[in-house]
Amino acid sequence: MVKTIGNPLSWFFQGVSGVSRSVGDATVALSGEAGATPKVRSLSRGDPSEALRKGYADFSRFRSDVMFLVMIYPAIGLCLSFFAFHRAMLPMLFPLAAGFLLLGPIVAIGLYEMSRQAEQRDDVGWSAALSVIRAENIGPVLVMAVYLLGVFIIWMLAAMKIYDWTLGPQPPQSLSGFVTDVLTTGPGWTMIAVGMAVGAVFAVMVLAVSLTTFPMLIDRRVGLAVAVATSLRVIQKNPATVARWGAIVAVLMLIGTVPLFLGLIVVLPVLGHATWHLYRAAVEWV
Repeated sequence: MVKTIGNPLSWFFQGVSGVSRSVGDATVALSGEAGATPKVRSLSRGDPSEALRKGYADFSRFRSDVMFLVMIYPAIGLCLSFFAFHRAMLPMLFPLAAGFLLLGPIVAIGLYEMSRQAEQRDDVGWSAALSVIRAENIGPVLVMAVYLLGVFIIWMLAAMKIYDWTLGPQPPQSLSGFVTDVLTTGPGWTMIAVGMAVGAVFAVMVLAVSLTTFPMLIDRRVGLAVAVATSLRVIQKNPATVARWGAIVAVLMLIGTVPLFLGLIVVLPVLGHATWHLYRAAVEWV
């Protein structure tokens, strides 16, 4: 058929039709499709360690640290430079480091896809991480990403308030002076205690809704509600094992921030791949 130049009215209706199709696709992705249903398994005490072992094997196979060195660490370097030249933001340095725990599931999306494809074929490379952006799952993945970003922003605002109530509101005079105030004064220890307690609440919020949600959305077109509900069921059925996994993640992320966040180049990809394998251990499709 010969294409002709349309008039503005026809362009308008074509545009509306295209938007409608896109909205329809996104709606289907968010609600999911009928089909296989997830069954939650009982996890053993050794499953987190086994997931870490398999995650490290994937990390060694893909050399995910190189990918993170190229893609992630420059952003971390910019953040560190910003804090170095903006003394008033020094109190936010540790909350920012802790915030990586909240944003980890977003960063690891491509790693889930690499581990998923590695179960099906051998010739999997870094390009597999980019193929995760597909029309069928991009909607619910983006919704979850926005949720985690929102939690991260609220956490940073809460951290600022905690500093204002304890050592603030005046900015620290120097890095050494700030560290001394934090570690040797009553308000400093109060800030540490309150900050850790509030941070733990945010971490539990993220863990509860994202433990298996992102891997499931990458694996199947189940819809956001089913994925989140399954993650909550995994925690409900395996509270002790999930708590152990959360503690492992927290400790490794803390180690990864020292020195100068360099450890995250290894910790983040290992945990990302390991989370995929924990999802495989926790969820069965029937």
